[in-house]
Amino acid sequence: MALSHKVTEADVWAALAEIPDPEIPVISLIDLGVVKDVEVEEGIVRIDFTPTFMGCPALDAMQRAMEAKIAELGAEADVRVLLDDSWSTDKITPEGREKLRAAGFAPPAPRPAGKLELVQLRSNGFRCPYCGSTETRLDNLFGPTPCRSIRYCTACRQPFEQFKTI
Repeated sequence: MALSHKVTEADVWAALAEIPDPEIPVISLIDLGVVKDVEVEEGIVRIDFTPTFMGCPALDAMQRAMEAKIAELGAEADVRVLLDDSWSTDKITPEGREKLRAAGFAPPAPRPAGKLELVQLRSNGFRCPYCGSTETRLDNLFGPTPCRSIRYCTACRQPFEQFKTI
């Protein structure tokens, strides 16, 4: 007779930490900070998560990945998308920021109080993930996804993606 394992919240958090972000696979959904809460009750796992953008094209992929991972644990998933709670780049874990940097993305800067202005995005205070220089410039506000822009380092002459501060 096989022993039945009761799924715990710790099991769920560990399983979700294995799911890569569909658009930036070097970082997990947990490191990205989109999973807000997990509850386990009578074989049903409720996951509350907030997408990085309301119109995030990876929303369905993230939901399906979470449902599949919970099914692997032997439980049923109830994934709830919270649209009344805003995600911010401050929710990215320190480990996630380092994973972004190591993969050639400039991690987002801490969010200043108030609204981030375009003039701040154009500043050269963003550090190059390759050489560490702050001699960078904004090449294109719109990168491959809404959460990234393209920057250029004048020191090492490498283009790189800047994760926008949101």
